[in-house]
Amino acid sequence: MATQEPSKVIHVRNVGHEISEPDLLQLFQPFGVVNKLVMLRAKNQALLQMQDVPSAVSAMQFYATHQPSIRGRNVYVQFSSHQELTTMEQSTQGRGDEPNRILLVTIHHMLYPITVEVLHQVFSPHGYVEKVVTFQKSAGFQALIQFQSRQNAIAARNALQGRNIYDGCCQLDIQFSNLEELQVNYNNERSRDFTNPSLPSEQKGRPSQPGYGDAGVGYPQMNNAAAIAAAFGGGLPPGISGTNERCTLLASSLNPDMIDEDKLFNLFSLYGNIVRIKLLRNKPDHALIQMGDGFQAELAVHFLKGSTLFGKRLEVNYSKHPNITMGAETHEYLNSNLNRFNRNAAKNYRYCCSPTKMIHLSTLPQDVTEEDIVSHLEEHGHIVNSKVFEMNGKKQALVLFESEEQATEALVCKHATTLGDSMIRISFSQLQTI
Repeated sequence: MATQEPSKVIHVRNVGHEISEPDLLQLFQPFGVVNKLVMLRAKNQALLQMQDVPSAVSAMQFYATHQPSIRGRNVYVQFSSHQELTTMEQSTQGRGDEPNRILLVTIHHMLYPITVEVLHQVFSPHGYVEKVVTFQKSAGFQALIQFQSRQNAIAARNALQGRNIYDGCCQLDIQFSNLEELQVNYNNERSRDFTNPSLPSEQKGRPSQPGYGDAGVGYPQMNNAAAIAAAFGGGLPPGISGTNERCTLLASSLNPDMIDEDKLFNLFSLYGNIVRIKLLRNKPDHALIQMGDGFQAELAVHFLKGSTLFGKRLEVNYSKHPNITMGAETHEYLNSNLNRFNRNAAKNYRYCCSPTKMIHLSTLPQDVTEEDIVSHLEEHGHIVNSKVFEMNGKKQALVLFESEEQATEALVCKHATTLGDSMIRISFSQLQTI
C-alpha cells in the first residue's frame, strides 16, 4: 500500500485485549510526549498522537527496523490519515487542555540540570505530589508531575506557568496532560513515586517490558539503538548510522611526547566505555583504542576526527583489528570505575559532542572557589570566563577557554585528577556562554 504522509498521529494495529494504554505509551514515550491516545477496542486498534511530527517520524523510523511487540504480540504501526485527533475520536479519552491532576512540564533555557528533587521542591508547595517522571526530548527537557488532586495541579499551573526555576533560566512551560495515571517503576533521579518509597532504584533482571517511567533514559534491556533513540529524542545525531559493528579504533597523528594511555582514556571515554588501550611502540604517534561496542566507536570517530590535541590534528579511524589482545603493553580499562557509561548511559550519550571551548566540572569539593579551579586548569590555556554553581547541593563549574584545543588539553590532563579531597569529572559543555 502507498505510504501515508507523515503525521503526528500513529495508527497501531493488532492491539489485543490484553494490551493496556501504558503498554502502548512504553513503545512511544522514548520518542517524545504522547499528547493523546485512543483505544479502538472493537477493532483491536489504537490511535496515538505525538506532540509533533518529528517525534512521530523518529518513532516510525525506529520501528521500521525494530519490530515492536507488546507482551509477545507483534503490533503494526503506520502514520494515520488523520493529521490531528479530533474531539470526536477522543471524546471518550482525551482532555487536551482540560484540567487534569497530571501536568506536562517543558523546561526552556535549561542551563542547569533539573532532577526529580528540584521539580518536587518547586511543585510540592501547591499540593501533594504523588509521582514525577522526567525525560529528554529534542524539544528539550520534559517532566510529568502527578498531584493527588486536580485542584492542586490547577493551583500549581496558575502559580508557576512561565516562571523561572533559577534566576534567568530554566523557564517552566506547563500544560495539562491527558494521561490518567503515571506508571513509575524505579525511584531514582529521573522518576519517583512518592507514594511508594520502596521501589528499586534501577532494573533488576530483565522483565519483558521496559517501564515508561524510565522513558528517555535508555532501558538496560532494550538494545543500544533504543537507549540512543531515547537519548537523542528518537533519532540519531546527524552523520551517525548506528550500524557500525567495529569496536577498535586507530588514533594517529598523536603527539608522542605528551600522550599516554590515561590521557587517551579521558578523551575517548566521553563517547563510550573503554575496554583497553595500546600505544604502538613501533609507531609512537599511533594508538589502538577498544570501545565497548560499535556504536560507541562510531560516536568517537564522528566527534573526534580532526580535533586538535597537543598541537597535532588528530586522525581517528576504524582499526583492522577486531579487538586488542591483552599483553604487557596494553592498559586495561574494562573494569575501571572511571568508565562513564555504566550509569546514566542515555544521559552520557546526550552530552556527546565534538570538543568545545567550554568544559563542565562536577564532583568538586564543597568548599571549592573559582580561584581554585582557575589555578588547577590555567596551565592549559587562557581562561576567558569561569563560574562555580551549586546543583542539588553539589558544587559544579563551567570554564570557558580561548580555543577548543586548550579546553581539550585541560580535559585530557585533568579529568579524574584530585582537587582538594575530590576526584573531579570533566566533560565538554555545549553551552555557548556562561
